[in-house]
Amino acid sequence: MQVIEVAKKRYAAKVFDPTKKISPETFKKIKQLLRYSPSSVNIQPWHFIIAESEEAKQRMAKSTEIDYPFNTSKITDASLVVLFCTKKQVDKAYLDEILDQESLDGRYTLPEHKEMMAGAREFFVNYHKENRQDLSRWLENQTFLNLGCFLLGVAGLGVDAVPMEGMDFSILNEEFSLPEKGLSPIAMVALGYHAKEDFNATLTKSRLPEDQIITVI
Repeated sequence: MQVIEVAKKRYAAKVFDPTKKISPETFKKIKQLLRYSPSSVNIQPWHFIIAESEEAKQRMAKSTEIDYPFNTSKITDASLVVLFCTKKQVDKAYLDEILDQESLDGRYTLPEHKEMMAGAREFFVNYHKENRQDLSRWLENQTFLNLGCFLLGVAGLGVDAVPMEGMDFSILNEEFSLPEKGLSPIAMVALGYHAKEDFNATLTKSRLPEDQIITVI
């Protein structure tokens, strides 16, 4: 399927069929999508908690039961649920870890290329930390970039999904000890296959007109 067709076809599933499960082969591809998302200077400031078991999905669903009950069944009926988390900060040890992995993966044919990348990454991190004073937001933006690519990617795999921010993040923080790990939850994506009663599956996709959102100069 061509990418434009995928973009037009994908939608936010509202009701999942709990009897339909994602295959191990597709699950493997889903994890690859999470890994291979682009990010500014390849900073990769994310961590993903994937709930596959019924017990794990119930733990995720705790964050919706009080104030966001409309999202509870989306979590419990889904085949998989991905909690997108982002690093609050990045230190030199983490930057060195990325650089070492890039070197291990063969990205640098010359030592000076590695040094240039290290300098560029440090420049942008310091720019957002000191000049813009928005490092946490910048890191969060990279994780949202991953989420956008992920939604398109899973649709290309024939998997239905729904992104959600309607949940109590403080409950997720406590349930998965995220602050202790230097992480913040930003969104959740439930994955699976829609049920017949999913009204959103048959609705026409609606977007603003091209000439209203695009200016060609």
